[in-house]
Amino acid sequence: MVTLSNLFHNNVLVVAAGSPPPVPDFSVYSSFNQLPLFSSSKFSTCPLSTPLPSKTTACKVSYWPSRFDTGGRIGRSGCGSVVMDSSPRKILKTSYHLRHVESMKILPSGAGNISRLNAVILGESLASEENDLVFPSEEFSGQALVSSPEKYLEMYKRSIEDPAGFWSDIASSEFYWKEKWGQQVYSENLDVRKGKIKIEWFKGGVTNICYNCLDKNVEAGLGDKIALYWEGNEPGVDGTLTYSQLLQNVCQLANYLKDIGVKKGDAVVIYLPMLVELPIAMLACARIGAVHSVVFAGFSAESLAQRIVDCKPKVVITCNAVKRGSKVIHLKDIVDAALIEAARNNVSVDVSLAYENHSAMNRESTNWKEGRDIWWQDVVPKYPTTCEAEWVDSEDPLFLLYTSGSTGKPKGVLHTTGGYMVYTATTFKYAFDYKPSDVYWCTADCGWITGHSYVTYGPLLNGASVVVYEGAPNYPDSGRCWDIVDKYKVTIFYTAPTLVRSLMRDGDEYVTQYSRKSLRVLGSVGEPINPSAWRWFFNVVGDSRCPISDTWWQTETGGFMMTPLPGAWPQKPGSATFPFFGVQPVIVDEKGVEIEGECNGYLCVKSSWPGAFRTLYGDHERYETTYFKPFPGYYFSGDGCSRDKDGYHWLTGRVDDVINVSGHRIGTAEVESALVSHPQCAEAAVVGVEHEVKGQGIYAFVTLVDGVDYSEELRKSLVHAVRSQIGAFAAPDKIHWAPGLPKTRSGKIMRRILRKIAARQLDELGDTSTLADPNVVEQLIELADR
Repeated sequence: MVTLSNLFHNNVLVVAAGSPPPVPDFSVYSSFNQLPLFSSSKFSTCPLSTPLPSKTTACKVSYWPSRFDTGGRIGRSGCGSVVMDSSPRKILKTSYHLRHVESMKILPSGAGNISRLNAVILGESLASEENDLVFPSEEFSGQALVSSPEKYLEMYKRSIEDPAGFWSDIASSEFYWKEKWGQQVYSENLDVRKGKIKIEWFKGGVTNICYNCLDKNVEAGLGDKIALYWEGNEPGVDGTLTYSQLLQNVCQLANYLKDIGVKKGDAVVIYLPMLVELPIAMLACARIGAVHSVVFAGFSAESLAQRIVDCKPKVVITCNAVKRGSKVIHLKDIVDAALIEAARNNVSVDVSLAYENHSAMNRESTNWKEGRDIWWQDVVPKYPTTCEAEWVDSEDPLFLLYTSGSTGKPKGVLHTTGGYMVYTATTFKYAFDYKPSDVYWCTADCGWITGHSYVTYGPLLNGASVVVYEGAPNYPDSGRCWDIVDKYKVTIFYTAPTLVRSLMRDGDEYVTQYSRKSLRVLGSVGEPINPSAWRWFFNVVGDSRCPISDTWWQTETGGFMMTPLPGAWPQKPGSATFPFFGVQPVIVDEKGVEIEGECNGYLCVKSSWPGAFRTLYGDHERYETTYFKPFPGYYFSGDGCSRDKDGYHWLTGRVDDVINVSGHRIGTAEVESALVSHPQCAEAAVVGVEHEVKGQGIYAFVTLVDGVDYSEELRKSLVHAVRSQIGAFAAPDKIHWAPGLPKTRSGKIMRRILRKIAARQLDELGDTSTLADPNVVEQLIELADR
């Protein structure tokens, strides 16, 4: 029997013309009174309209033309699904830790594009249909590393029940260790009530991550394979480095650093744009056991000085300037100011190594301090192209990465070597279904964790060919990304929802004028991606054929924590789906009690994983207080999360981005998603403001699609979109028209600034130097009362 429930509009059941029957013979019954309506013999020949009782509700028809799991209920795709019940539901008996992934056993496993999954959409845009299942093709699943829910469950089960064996097998077989770890693969304490928080993986094992990224690949015969494709800011300016060439460049810089006294455990601050010299500098530090701290080359002198003061580096590596789009940014001037500020705080740096980026500025125009400043090109190429790797313990520090707090001391997240190496490489391999023939491009800057884990270390550990792009994604126009994709035949494209929405706003024509036929996997990182942006990314960029790895993770986690595995299971637009191997996510209430089944709460993680950060540099107490004291026994992510009845996870944004309106806790991401589902809204950012009646009110900054004018009618329509999708309690109190949103050059929305504008605290806007376009702030202030 096939039951269609809630598939009615205006008292009529509608099915698309020409839709093939999901099973050879079936009858459709009214969910209202269970009376037979029609049989499969009519299904594929004509549209059907069958009057129904008045209590039925409007929705849509979904179906899946594909193969099915054997026996049992096949599954549902949310509101208005076809549910096939060819036999009594199979009772799944799995151990406790699988309770929120076991639903995959009853999901359909088949092919179909979004257009086929939505036979009819009634009364609302495609973008709001969040709960559809989107399937990988049978061809894709057939060649995937994890090709089915059953394969995933087999691997996931072992990773949870036997983490030591699971990770030990991967670490032993896929990485080089000078010495192997002892009998204990890992040790942990995540409960502040039981003493000091401690996480260790492969302790006693001796390795070097640079050796594993480069030497190991060269020795395996990949010396002539392209490691880095570099694309300059200006079209036509480019370069390549093979694995052998990259190794030689890294060794030269490593030898220079050793020569000026940098040794194992010393800190090196790197303030570079996306030149190949940035990953070279990271790898050179790792090769000699130095601890690199990459600072995004967009932070102000004050922010850079804070980081220099905290980690006290032996050297700062920078370049004289960078051209991003049509704008020249004088990076060395920022470093000079930061070093003056650091000196006032009794931290002096003896060497500032500057790369001459002649495409942005020549050396004659560069401010210079003799005795401290050194040109990279004058010294590094003189050094030998071989350098013995410094063998380090698995738990020795690899890098510091500071999170950008708006006030107070920045948090120096410390990652160590062995566990991070194994975890980033493994997550990259499976989350992107990596193949040796792939060309991979992640648009993130190495100044952020994504650039560490998924531009540099994860891809190179897998022997991948990586695109590194210096410029802005919309320069000289909004087709630049797709021009680069075609130029290098990129197969895996990993970017942020902010960029997706920005390019979506500029129009499909910038995408469709390029082939993009090389693409096979897409990825999303940085924040929850709203369903409408997901659909545009899938439909337009990926031609409805590329799975999207919608990843959830953090600077602190080192690598992916939840992500779809391409080819393994159906996706829901906007959902991070299920946990990666070895990760045990739990949702807890305010008292720290785990919530079962369909729910909403605080996202925590049980037990450690190899990529977890070990401490906050110089402040272990803050580490424990921030991440482990809120819910003893768990790592607290700081994020809200909901889990649907199918076990899929949906990130709802930072807990501090939750607005409490008259007792209703509303995630800003939920409201933003509802606003962006409106066909005339390109992007939205929501913050909370004080409200004398409700406690907090909802203040929405809205960027419209190009060519759409502001109007009171549109304002009401946007509010209605939120009311209809979430509820009246979530309706924005204020719609603030926004020509653009204040973002860093990496695409991160600066919500701190939006909160100040919403509260009219204009004298407290703080540092806006990291914004891609500081003029946006003035525009927002001018439109505040419009």
